[in-house]
Amino acid sequence: MSDQLPEDDGPDFVSIIREAVTADPQNLGLRVDLVELLLESQPEVAAVEIETLSHYGANQQTVMVLRARAAAALLRRRNASPGADAGGGAVPTPDAPPAAPAPPTAPPPSSTPEAPSGAPAAAGPPALGGPSAAEDPRARIGGAVPGAEEQPVWDVERPTIRLADVAGMAEVKQHLDASFLAPMRNPELARMFGKQPRGSLLMYGPPGCGKTFIARAIAGELGASFVHATLADIMGEYRGQAEKAIQQLFATARAARPCVIFFDEFDAIGGRRTSGNSFAQGLRMITSQLLEEFDGVDASNDGVYVLAATNRPWDIDTALRRPGRLDRTVLILPPDAPAREAIVQTGLRDKPAAAIDAASIAQRTEEFSGADLSYVVETAIEQAFMESLQSGVPRMIRTYDLEAAASRIVPSTRSWFEQIKPVLEYGVDDGTFSQLRTYLKKHRI
Repeated sequence: MSDQLPEDDGPDFVSIIREAVTADPQNLGLRVDLVELLLESQPEVAAVEIETLSHYGANQQTVMVLRARAAAALLRRRNASPGADAGGGAVPTPDAPPAAPAPPTAPPPSSTPEAPSGAPAAAGPPALGGPSAAEDPRARIGGAVPGAEEQPVWDVERPTIRLADVAGMAEVKQHLDASFLAPMRNPELARMFGKQPRGSLLMYGPPGCGKTFIARAIAGELGASFVHATLADIMGEYRGQAEKAIQQLFATARAARPCVIFFDEFDAIGGRRTSGNSFAQGLRMITSQLLEEFDGVDASNDGVYVLAATNRPWDIDTALRRPGRLDRTVLILPPDAPAREAIVQTGLRDKPAAAIDAASIAQRTEEFSGADLSYVVETAIEQAFMESLQSGVPRMIRTYDLEAAASRIVPSTRSWFEQIKPVLEYGVDDGTFSQLRTYLKKHRI
């Protein structure tokens, strides 16, 4: 097998991708494409490029899979070689001299600010009493070496949904567009006024109202990558692991820019440092690391957008809400009537449903969250299914089934509104709750 792509097979895609990677060495997608091409004909070179990809902060699960594929390709080539000896080693023949591996397209980053902090360190002597990465196969494939801390791994997605895919909620979309998306869609005008290509937004409201879905839609509107972070992803067993996880999270986002970082249940991650509970010390360390990353102390955050969602905005540390950080807020309320109709219709799609009066169901479920309404649909489907099993005759899902299910469910948003009333009455409001006050007055809650 030749180490070069045949010239009569069309364009030399390897060279084309190499040139693109050289021009944009931080583009991890292009580097993965290059490795995929090299695995077909040049697995030795692919192995070199995989290590370079790892140094640039690529997802370690992706790197692990690519390493395994490269090893398999090398093994297949060795077994297929006509000069292979009994021990499995290939013996060079005059007709097939061994090809020297090509150098990587760009040297791996060393001490530049953009280099991810969690990237593997340069090769050196192993620590006393411990195996080196070459000696321990688990270290080579991204596994944990006994006694060593596991590096966090963040999955980078590419959402395809847009705000147009979010049914209803016209007021929320308008507020998002005016306060957050419009400046991002006009980068040239923003540069003229000295605005940086970055931004942050805090979404708050009752649980189950679609904050995560809207965050993905925002990333789709920006044409950006998406990284979802929860408390379970960040917290570790040992001291300092949470701070390293946050550091690696921002490093991953910078390597995949433009990228949206979405913090779910942000009050649990960036809670008040003065809470006085047993976790206050840990909260101080986590919040300090968040402040450092938000401010871009060690690396620029251009092209990195931070979204956060919470049901308890009053519990977030005030330092994280100062200008330049999470200083803009949007209230995500229970879905309006058009959104409720869409949720019902989507839940019944491809189901044996009769002519459902979705508008009537939407009218009966005004205070329901999206999660509440999805549960109504599931309950109605289950009722029709169980009756069909008992009678032995399949029947259609009817509007009555949905109405009966809705009448037995108490909207989960009511408890949240009751929770926040004392905060509005006795707490300090910096303008965060102005939208909420208007909503409560309008609906007489």
